[in-house]
Amino acid sequence: MTTLRRKLLRDLWHHRGPGAAVALVVACGITSFVVTRSAYHSILLSRDDYYARYRFADVFVSAKRVPDALFKKVAAIPGVAAAEARVVVEVALDVPGLAEPATGRLVSIPDSSPPALNRFLVRRGRAPEPGRRDEVLVSEAFASANRLSVGDRVGAVLNGRWESLRIVGIALSPEYVYEIRGAGSILPDNRRFGVLWMSREAVGSAFDMEGGFNDVALTLAPGASEPAVIDALDRLFDRYGSLGAYGRADQVSNAFLDNELTELRTEGWIVPAIFLGVAVFLLHVVVTRLVHTQRDQVAILKALGYGNRAIGAHYLEFVLAMTAAGAVVGVGAGVWLGSALTRVYTLYFRFPMLRYDVGAAPLLLSVAGCFAAAALGALGAVRNAVALQPAEAMRPEPPARFRAGALERIGLGRVLRPEIRMMLRNLLRRPVRLTLSVVGVALAVAILVLGRYFWDMVHVVLDNHFNAVERQEATVGFTNPVSGRAAHEISRLPGVIASEVYRVVPVRLRSEQRSKRTALLGLDASADLRRVVDRRRRAVALPPEGLVLSARLAKTLGVAPGDRLTVEVLEGERPVRSVAIASLVDELLGVNAYMELGALHRLLQEEGALSGAYLTSDPRASERLYAVLKRTPAVAGTALQKSMIRSFEDTIAQLLGTFTAVLVGLASVIALAIVYNGARIALSERGRELASLRVLGFARREVATILLGEQAIITALAIPLGCAMGFGACALLSALYETDLMRMPLVVEPRSYVFSALTVGAATFLSGLVVVRRVARLDLVAVLKTRE
Repeated sequence: MTTLRRKLLRDLWHHRGPGAAVALVVACGITSFVVTRSAYHSILLSRDDYYARYRFADVFVSAKRVPDALFKKVAAIPGVAAAEARVVVEVALDVPGLAEPATGRLVSIPDSSPPALNRFLVRRGRAPEPGRRDEVLVSEAFASANRLSVGDRVGAVLNGRWESLRIVGIALSPEYVYEIRGAGSILPDNRRFGVLWMSREAVGSAFDMEGGFNDVALTLAPGASEPAVIDALDRLFDRYGSLGAYGRADQVSNAFLDNELTELRTEGWIVPAIFLGVAVFLLHVVVTRLVHTQRDQVAILKALGYGNRAIGAHYLEFVLAMTAAGAVVGVGAGVWLGSALTRVYTLYFRFPMLRYDVGAAPLLLSVAGCFAAAALGALGAVRNAVALQPAEAMRPEPPARFRAGALERIGLGRVLRPEIRMMLRNLLRRPVRLTLSVVGVALAVAILVLGRYFWDMVHVVLDNHFNAVERQEATVGFTNPVSGRAAHEISRLPGVIASEVYRVVPVRLRSEQRSKRTALLGLDASADLRRVVDRRRRAVALPPEGLVLSARLAKTLGVAPGDRLTVEVLEGERPVRSVAIASLVDELLGVNAYMELGALHRLLQEEGALSGAYLTSDPRASERLYAVLKRTPAVAGTALQKSMIRSFEDTIAQLLGTFTAVLVGLASVIALAIVYNGARIALSERGRELASLRVLGFARREVATILLGEQAIITALAIPLGCAMGFGACALLSALYETDLMRMPLVVEPRSYVFSALTVGAATFLSGLVVVRRVARLDLVAVLKTRE
């Protein structure tokens, strides 16, 4: 073994504390990258595999009732590879053990063969037999949430008739990976919404759909133009009450899945980049101070004939050894945590099998990125070692030129105790070192704030949605628009305290070459249960005329208040109108368009038709209210706010909690490493000075106070700076993440700042205990002899 190699091993052992801290920071950076990228990679692979195996459709269109003869024209549209006609209807369900009414989406399946598209996977039981009107296949999420099994029965209102349906199988479908009712919902409620598959013959006879269909799914041939196929479908279905064809990107389940993947991809770059930035900074500090304390050794090596390249390579190897240790730990921890996080996703993304696949690229990229970051962090220190001249380096470092500082000039030094004066002088006379130390600890605070941001952000979004926007207890939707008399009948239901009606119509908004398919929601101008609010939770009054658009929708269409939009109504007579934009509202969820209820009725030229109502009710009368809603034929479904919140707590909160816990755990480790490293390096640099104080009669407690006091001041200065830096990182993430489904509000709760400050404070305290122990064990003779 060469001399430099033995020196390397000794240096690594002697600096095992700071080295371990650096390795931990590197490990955390790699872990965060592997966790997020592997989860993203695994879900992406599982989704693509699932979609391909079970032939998930590319384009969808729904209508009122289309004759079977038209299906041949659909299949003949240029670019259509395969198509399937279905009957899809929503029905009210009475589920055993569930007091509230549930909603079932009934999907027909061919009698003679398996579905050509959107095939289902039967997990248990079997598919319904042709023509058996009482047999259904139930989605797994709905069955699990309600503890339903093969052989159980559920009640349903089929076209106004009460039926008892027997469950013959439990299934999954690529069309419902994220089983949510519609674009207006943001959370799955698996207890109160589920998918049921029934034989085509049975559905047709129950809903008078013999010889017709109301839904088509199709796949595109390679190279086919999706917009062209959608235009052809719209022309074909125009006279049959089509709601407008749409591509896979707008399919609700797929849109939520894409949104989650976008979020993971964004976090998979930003968070590890911040962690690696901290690692670069820490490596720079460690190696710089190591070279500084070993300047006499560098001089001796150069005097003995070692060249600049050999010495530079020696310190670079020192850095890479610490990085390699961190990379090994980081990859192992990343794979383990990534696998656990991916399993949690199965709670609300229903795949036949969620395959965990790290992928070679993320591993190689993270390790290569860490080694590049380590080399970058050590570059300056290595250059200093190479530039040292032997004759200069062999001389003891000249003492710093101290002058009277602010402390002495204002006379404060005379009234302070000696150890406090020494502590303050040491900090103030090395402003660059003080700044670097403060920035290092501030980075630890910043990444803790960032780790807590996700939890704060989601709670603000949900609090805004459920307490400021949708303040009703229940939302009742009708199977078809009903007359305005329904408002009076709804208000007379058992236990109803307040009710507000609404009208919603599917529309396509056009502005020049841009268009967006969405829903236009009509609300009463004085609506108090379902309100339109901005990001600051301020209610926005709907004007008597004109559209109110979400800012995201206006940005998509490239319009501003005062502009006019073409509104193509995708329902009824399908009128096309030109409407002015009255104002914009900056919402957090969705891309929404609103009109005052009367103005919408005038736009549609209808006499007060209604799509549903928002209710608040007396809890003591809930059972009677739910019993009536279950058996009312006109009611397609009822959504309960408290149920959705409970669903969040049962599913998404666990996923988000796991993800946040991983981030906060990694950030805490980095915080501890940075603070401990600072204290250990300070002790290493000032060992001779502290030993001299001990020889001069200072007690151990006084010597420890000097060292720990400096760390305490550094931490106190770093906490506010770190909070500001963390807020800046959250602002960057908030600016980069914006989808049609959700925008990330820039909100960091005070408790997150307190948590970050307390965590770093605890890390400082624990590091202090280690340093105090080392001060107590200082070998005074050995330390004082080092320069001789």
